[in-house]
Amino acid sequence: MLAPARSWSSIAPAVVEPLPLASLEARNISAWFGDHQVLDRVSLSMPAGVITSLIGPSGCGKSTFLRILNRMHELVPSASLAGEVLIDDRDIYSADRKLVDARKSIGMVFQKPNPFPAMSIYDNVVSGLKLTGTRASKDHRDYLVESCLTKAGLWKEVRDRLRSPGGGLSGGQQQRLCIARSLAVKPRVLLMDEPCSALDPTSTRVIEETMLELVNDVTIVIVTHNMQQAQRVSTQCAFFLATQGKPGGIVEFGDTEAMFSEPIDPRTYDYVNGVFG
Repeated sequence: MLAPARSWSSIAPAVVEPLPLASLEARNISAWFGDHQVLDRVSLSMPAGVITSLIGPSGCGKSTFLRILNRMHELVPSASLAGEVLIDDRDIYSADRKLVDARKSIGMVFQKPNPFPAMSIYDNVVSGLKLTGTRASKDHRDYLVESCLTKAGLWKEVRDRLRSPGGGLSGGQQQRLCIARSLAVKPRVLLMDEPCSALDPTSTRVIEETMLELVNDVTIVIVTHNMQQAQRVSTQCAFFLATQGKPGGIVEFGDTEAMFSEPIDPRTYDYVNGVFG
C-alpha cells in the first residue's frame, strides 16, 4: 500500500524563534566613482518594521546610496566610500564582518526582474541558499519555497508549475519571484530599487500590497520615482537632491504624509508637486 501523500504545509521544520526586526542606520556616507563624488555625508535612520522611501530626481545618488546599504557599491572597480552602515548598531563594513553576512542580512530587489530564466521557479527561490553557503534538507527547501512564494503573493499562481522555468512568468510574477528568492535567506532588511518601474499598474498594485504585508517581517527601504507610490507604501521619506556640480545629499527627511502635505524646504514642495524632477 502506498503511503499517504504529504501536503507541502505538513513538512514545515521545527519552529525557530525569529530574529527581532532590524533597524538600519547610515552615518556620514560619502561615495565616489573615481574622482567623481556622488554623495556627501548622508546620514539616515531606517527604523525596524517600517517602509522608508527614497525619492528625488535621477542622478542625485539614491540608487548608489541603496547599494551602499548592502555592500554592492564596492563591486564597481572605481568605487569608494566613507562612513558607516549599521544594522543593530554593528557596522557592516567593519573588518570582522564578512561580505556574505551583509548580503544575507540585507537583501536586494532590483528595478528589472532578474530571475534565472532557464532555472525552475522552485530552484530560483532556493538559489540564494547555495550562494550564501546555507545548508538545507529537501523538506526545509520545500517549506521555504512554499512559505517565501506565499509571502511574495505568488504561491497560489505557481504552486502547480514549480518545475517550470522562472523566465516563463509575466513581468510582475517574475518580480515577485525575485522577492521570494530574496526572502529565502531570511534577510532582516529588504532593499528595493524601483521595483515597479517596469511593471503595469495591476502588477504594481500587487507588489505594493506585498510590501505592506512583508513589512511585518522585514524592514524595507525603497527607491521610487513614483510619488503616489511613496505616499501609498511608506511611513517615512527622504528627499535626495544634487545641485549642479555638487554631490547628492538629503534635503529633507521625515513622516511621509507631512513631507507631501507640509514640506519644510521649498525644494521638497517643488519636487513632490511636479515643478521639477
